[in-house]
Amino acid sequence: MMNALYLSLFSYRLTDPAGREFVGLRNYAVVLGDSLWWQDVATTVTITVITVVVELVLGFAFAMVMHKIIFGRRGVRTSILIPYGIITVVSAFAWRYAFALDSGFVNEWFNLGDKSWFGERWSSIFVISMSEIWKTTPFISLLLLAGLAQVPEVLQEAAQIDGATWRQRLFKVTLPNMKAAILVAVLFRTLDAYRLFDNVFIMTAGAQGTETVSFLAYRQMISRTALGLGSAVSVLLFLSVLLIAAAFIKGFKVDLSQVRGG
Repeated sequence: MMNALYLSLFSYRLTDPAGREFVGLRNYAVVLGDSLWWQDVATTVTITVITVVVELVLGFAFAMVMHKIIFGRRGVRTSILIPYGIITVVSAFAWRYAFALDSGFVNEWFNLGDKSWFGERWSSIFVISMSEIWKTTPFISLLLLAGLAQVPEVLQEAAQIDGATWRQRLFKVTLPNMKAAILVAVLFRTLDAYRLFDNVFIMTAGAQGTETVSFLAYRQMISRTALGLGSAVSVLLFLSVLLIAAAFIKGFKVDLSQVRGG
């Protein structure tokens, strides 16, 4: 990270090492003044919000099932965790082939004709988001399952005796006592989703307006060999992640030691 910060202060192309020149913060001004940066930020935020919200709802549902089920608990937990155990690149290829115009089966199954999923911005974002949701929902469910295990059963029983409905117990007892676990799950997943690269690289290579901030850094440093600009993008990505983490922790206003039962 320190090396990236150092390189970001230079105009430096790998193909012209002798032409390296100290430019101070000019690379940051170039990046922040380019509409492409803000477009990629908007795309990254869009995918992040969609995936995290859906994963939180589905993950909580899976966590409830894993927490309540009595028979076949190990089998259910194992089956839910299978997608998370698959390498991201392999998962991305599978989703790309499933939605591809020539080799995919999605169009045939749903009678969609010759719909080109990767030929438009929003349909591409939809597939990328779906692949992320399928892959990482088990991660959210694991963290929320740990939070459910920390909710005292005596509170649930007391609320049930007092005549509280399932919905009232959920919002008045379960969720408030899971606040720290929810923060950890949402925070970790948001930071991971904001750095999305693999699925975009495999499915669209940033085409159709699907380029994320991580892919922009890759394209500057690897494709264009502009180490200075690429490093500036990487540093800005790192700072964005720090700001997101600080905002979440301040917004939730919980003591993270609760997750450890401290």
